[in-house]
Amino acid sequence: MSNMRGIDTPVRQRRRRVFKEVANLAYNSTNLKDDMEALPYKIVDYEEPKYWESVYRDRAIIRERIRLAMGMSLRPENREHPGHLTEGLEESNIDEKYYEPPLMQVIPSACNACPENRYEVTSSCMGCVAHPCQLVCPKGAISFVNGKSVIDQEKCIKCGKCKDICPYDAICHKERPCKHACGVGAIKSDSYGRAYIDNDICVSCGMCMVSCPFGAIADKSQIFQLIRAMQSGREIIAQVAPAFVGQFGPKVTPDMLKTALKELGFSEIYETALGADMGCMAEAEHYVKEVATGNQSFALTSCCPSWSVMAKHFFPETIDKISNELTPMVATARVIKKEHPNASVVFIGPCASKKLEASRRSVRSDVDFVITFEELTGMFEAKGLLLEEIKAMDEMNDATGAGRGYGVAGGVASAIERCIKEYYPETEVHIEHAEGLADCRKALTLAKAGRMNGCLIEGMACPGGCVAGAGTNIPILQATKELAKFKSAASREFPEEGCNQQSVVTP
Repeated sequence: MSNMRGIDTPVRQRRRRVFKEVANLAYNSTNLKDDMEALPYKIVDYEEPKYWESVYRDRAIIRERIRLAMGMSLRPENREHPGHLTEGLEESNIDEKYYEPPLMQVIPSACNACPENRYEVTSSCMGCVAHPCQLVCPKGAISFVNGKSVIDQEKCIKCGKCKDICPYDAICHKERPCKHACGVGAIKSDSYGRAYIDNDICVSCGMCMVSCPFGAIADKSQIFQLIRAMQSGREIIAQVAPAFVGQFGPKVTPDMLKTALKELGFSEIYETALGADMGCMAEAEHYVKEVATGNQSFALTSCCPSWSVMAKHFFPETIDKISNELTPMVATARVIKKEHPNASVVFIGPCASKKLEASRRSVRSDVDFVITFEELTGMFEAKGLLLEEIKAMDEMNDATGAGRGYGVAGGVASAIERCIKEYYPETEVHIEHAEGLADCRKALTLAKAGRMNGCLIEGMACPGGCVAGAGTNIPILQATKELAKFKSAASREFPEEGCNQQSVVTP
């Protein structure tokens, strides 16, 4: 499958425009209901359709995007009167965290009802004499009509042998991109052939959202409520996930971003990598005392919420192997609340599923809002803050290289390994890391079968790690390079002993 990530497609431009306009409403609107009703006409201000067959469909889709960006749910399409764009607005015009589950939604009017999985002969067929496609088909599904190959879809079992053998690359495999990107099989089809998400198995990683070329999948946002909270005069403190480097333009340094966030109204900025450092030491100790001694067969990292939820959901027998350490986000939030008991904490990160982790009831997260880099860009744009022109007045210097490395696949495991080698040099470490939910499932299947005993297994839902999260702005390879530079710029390479944290067992 192709990878559109990092290209500034019209889908991304429209997403960002909606975030900007919703932030703009929060900052400037004096008559919220009327201004929100006017927004679709402000965004779709042309009469000739650009993306769909009519501007009406264009506006209908933008309306649903606006609702999701305000933290509201889609309106049911099967009602005769789906209600106004602003239906339910009062509930979301508040200054605290607000989510109506589910987090990820398919906007039905934007779904192209792509074929889920089929092989088709294209016009490139040369009608060759060898007919290898016909010969390798195990079901006799290929015949020749007017000298060209034709696939009988009733007989085809989608094995792909014909595609592999065609000397002209004349057979194409059509697959639904969102379904292909989903590692847990949560994308289903409704009676019209449109995609919908089975919320019982979705782990909210957002890979379907970033893979849909029609922009038909969106997650909910809290930028509106966050701005309301900032306007209320409360103390709001941001913590920034390590994957932020490079996300706001090649010239924007970490120190410049910190100053820009203060200009936006955050009273203080912490690196989430600080919490990663604390967890890293604790995980190292746990591995040495429990896994290396054979008391526990293997250990699973817990930083990625989609990976943890998937493990609990599909492999319930691994629950006791998932690290009890607080995730870097929660650990950092606890540090902030200790130092600033009255502050609200905002996690700014690359990730959609952190929004769910922050709302979880089981372990108090201490995180009041979660926004993504993409949503933050909308806030900067609404405020007219040009980041590249900001003069850095602050220093971003909370964490070690090990903690900052959590932002790339393999980074968690290698940070823990680094601590073990430093403080427990006699212990041998076995590391495995899986990225992408399909690979994560394979790793857990092997672990369940006893093939990963003695291992520390790191799982990341996004292929590439957090730098590839659904809320990022730049190409994954570029982000990986930027993070490597930021990691090596840390004043310390790994955390000191004793920088341990309380684990989640404490209230």
